Amino acid sequence: MNFNFVATAIGSMPHKDPEEACSLVHRFLTLPAWPQLPNRSFKEKMDVQFAEGFPGIRISEGKAWVDRQEMNSDLERLYFDYSVPDSSPYGISKEFAAGLHSFTENDGSFRCVKGQITGPISLGLSLKDEKGCPVMSDDILRDALVKHLSLKAMWQERELLKLFPEVLIFVDEPSLSFLGSAFTTIPPDVAISLLEEVLVHIHCLKGVHCCSNADWPILLGMPIDVLSFDTYTYYDSLSLYPEEVKRFLDKGGTISWGIVPSNEESLMKESLASIKDRLEEAMAPLTRKGISFRRLVEQGMLTPSCGLAFLSQEGAREALEMLAKLSKNIRQKYSL
Repeated sequence: MNFNFVATAIGSMPHKDPEEACSLVHRFLTLPAWPQLPNRSFKEKMDVQFAEGFPGIRISEGKAWVDRQEMNSDLERLYFDYSVPDSSPYGISKEFAAGLHSFTENDGSFRCVKGQITGPISLGLSLKDEKGCPVMSDDILRDALVKHLSLKAMWQERELLKLFPEVLIFVDEPSLSFLGSAFTTIPPDVAISLLEEVLVHIHCLKGVHCCSNADWPILLGMPIDVLSFDTYTYYDSLSLYPEEVKRFLDKGGTISWGIVPSNEESLMKESLASIKDRLEEAMAPLTRKGISFRRLVEQGMLTPSCGLAFLSQEGAREALEMLAKLSKNIRQKYSL
C-alpha cells in the first residue's frame, strides 16, 4: 500500500496517563501508534517492556535481569510454544504497556494502526544475566530471546488485527549502529539473521526503525515494508545509496522520514517551514538520481526522529502538531 506521507509516531510519549497519550496520538496522527509510557513505569522502558515473561526474567527495584538458575522449565515451555506456534502466553500486560491497552479500547475507526517491539539486537545487548553478561553474548539466551520476541510480535499483531483492518509493526533497533564496533563482539551477519528471524514471524505490514546511523543497504535488502530512520539528525545518510533506495521502492517499500526532532532544544528552534526545507534537502539527492519527489511522497510516511518520551508533554503535543501540519501540507500539494 502507498502510505502517501501519512503521519505516525515511533512509540514513546512523556505522559503518565495512558488516556491522555492516546488522545494526543488519535488527534494528530492519521496512522496512530499505541504509546509507550516509560515515565509511567520502569516496566515500560524499551529494554524492559518486552522482556515480560522471558525465561528466568527477574524485575525488581527498577532493574531487570535474567536468572539462569531459574529458567530451565520456562525455556522448555518457550521452545514448545514457538514450535506450535502459540503466542497467547506472550501477551503484553497492562502493567507493562498501559498505553497499548488504552489504545485498543478505540472504536476501530482507523484504517491502519502502528505497533512496535524492541528488536533482538537492542534488547539482547541491554538485557543481562545475574553476572552482568548481555543476553546477546550467550548462544542459548540469544536464541531464546529471538523466539520470545517473535511470539510477542505475533501476539501483538493478532490483537491489533481484531480491531483494525491493517496493522504495521516496527521492530525498533537503535543498536544497529553498534554492529562491527567495540560495543559488541557479535558478528554483524549473525545479528542481522536474528533480526530477520523476528521479522519473518510478522505477517502484517512490518518495518525496522533505527534512530542512529546504520548499514542502510543491508536494511533496504531485508524482508520489510518500511524503513524508518532519523532524518533530522542523519538527513544525508540514506541519500548515499540511491540505487538501493530505488530497488527498495521498486519492490513496494516505503521510506519513513523521521524529520521532526524529538529533543526539546532542537524542537524549539524549528518551524514548519524549516522542517519542510530540511526534509526536502534530505530527499533532493535522491530526486537528482531520478527518483521523483512525488514517488518518495507516495511511498513515504512521516514521523518524529525518535520516541518523544524525553520531551515535555507540551513539547510532545507541538511535535505531533508540526508533524500533522507537514503531512497535510505536502499531501494537499500532491492531491493525496
